[in-house]
Amino acid sequence: MRITSRRSFLRGASGAMLGLPWLESIAPAATRRSEQQPRPPQRLGFFYVPIGVVRRAFFPGEGHAGLPAFNGDFSAIIETTTQVGSQPIKPTPTLEPLANIKHKVALVTGLDRTFQIGTDVHAQCASCFLSSAAPFTVTSSAWPMERTLDHVVADQIGQTTPFSTLEFSCNSHQDNQESMYFDNISWYGTGHVAPSIRDPRKAYRRLFGTQEVDQARNVTDLVLEDARSLQRELGHADREKFAEYFESIRTIENQMDRLERLKGELLEVSIPEPPEAYLPRGAYIRLMCDLIVVAFQAGLTRVASLMVAPERWNTPFMFEGLFDKPISHHLISHQQQDYSSELEQIDRFHMAQFAYLLERLDGIQEADGSTLLDNTVFTYGSGLGDGATHQYNDLPIVVAGSGSGKFKLGQHLHCAEGTPLANLWLSQAKVMGLGIDRFADSTGLIPQLLA
Repeated sequence: MRITSRRSFLRGASGAMLGLPWLESIAPAATRRSEQQPRPPQRLGFFYVPIGVVRRAFFPGEGHAGLPAFNGDFSAIIETTTQVGSQPIKPTPTLEPLANIKHKVALVTGLDRTFQIGTDVHAQCASCFLSSAAPFTVTSSAWPMERTLDHVVADQIGQTTPFSTLEFSCNSHQDNQESMYFDNISWYGTGHVAPSIRDPRKAYRRLFGTQEVDQARNVTDLVLEDARSLQRELGHADREKFAEYFESIRTIENQMDRLERLKGELLEVSIPEPPEAYLPRGAYIRLMCDLIVVAFQAGLTRVASLMVAPERWNTPFMFEGLFDKPISHHLISHQQQDYSSELEQIDRFHMAQFAYLLERLDGIQEADGSTLLDNTVFTYGSGLGDGATHQYNDLPIVVAGSGSGKFKLGQHLHCAEGTPLANLWLSQAKVMGLGIDRFADSTGLIPQLLA
């Protein structure tokens, strides 16, 4: 076994591999002799939720607002009374899961996207979320879509990792009811999708290189002997870090096995919806989050995106712990006055999964004593401000992680009217080290967010 850097691999006899986190005991000698610890790399991530949110449960100060009636086309503009500037984050029902990590997040409101007339209101939500091109500037597409921010950033910071980007999705349904524009947020360029991996097992094999002939054996089994040999070479702190990392891999394998067994059992039962509709959403989303965490931790990638569910699909999902049967998020979003409680529960459910991801990142210590979250910028967001009115202004955005101290967190920042979402993307590109002065339809940085 030969170990040379934090992106070294443990290899089993059958070809499986396991990426390693940074370990001081096996760092290059020059690094160990230096008094200054290496600066951890920066990471960028996106957690996309579809169909907007119930505003009064998400946005501070709107708790007493009335429930909006359904508006089937794009014509609604939501007027807010929030004062422009920074203030403490006031708790709301949907934001409550972030309570333990609120000092490492910023609620950013008042950001807008411009809807390009000519396509369905949902069609541009996810597909254009990370590109935010100005309307009618892209002549080869009905959607204002260009190369998305994740790939623009990865062009600079993703060239030394095994994977420049990772694109994951939690839509396991096969009954495609919409085009790819409703079901993807990452694009190499106009009309060229970066296809998401939806099967946790496939994502796992891509990350850890398990050969198809060894499907029956876990990666951790294949590399166990190498791992035991390596542990004897490590100092006490590194042994603990390695054990934590190794255990997280084993936990992922167990979670995958459990979901696959459940799906197999569902295939044998007569049920009205596809078996995928009954798979527990939380377990599925958290499993994909765990895969992103270990990919960041082991240096397999520095840029990742997770699309929690597709836009406008009516196929139901099983939100375990909330309802006793699968429910269609999209269908009930059009009946907010009748299903406000259910919709608010779904919004909080999604935020709880995001909080899980953040706490996992914050629980992993980097070489310099900071946490993985401290050196990451992970953005929660949706392409709609509200699922009933379909407005594109005042989008629900939460930015987590300071990007190595470059973002001011622990604040609710409400931007001036007409501030493009692309201003946030430009600010994140700057924090990631890109020397660009404009991104898509941006008009400048968000200075109140920058440290």
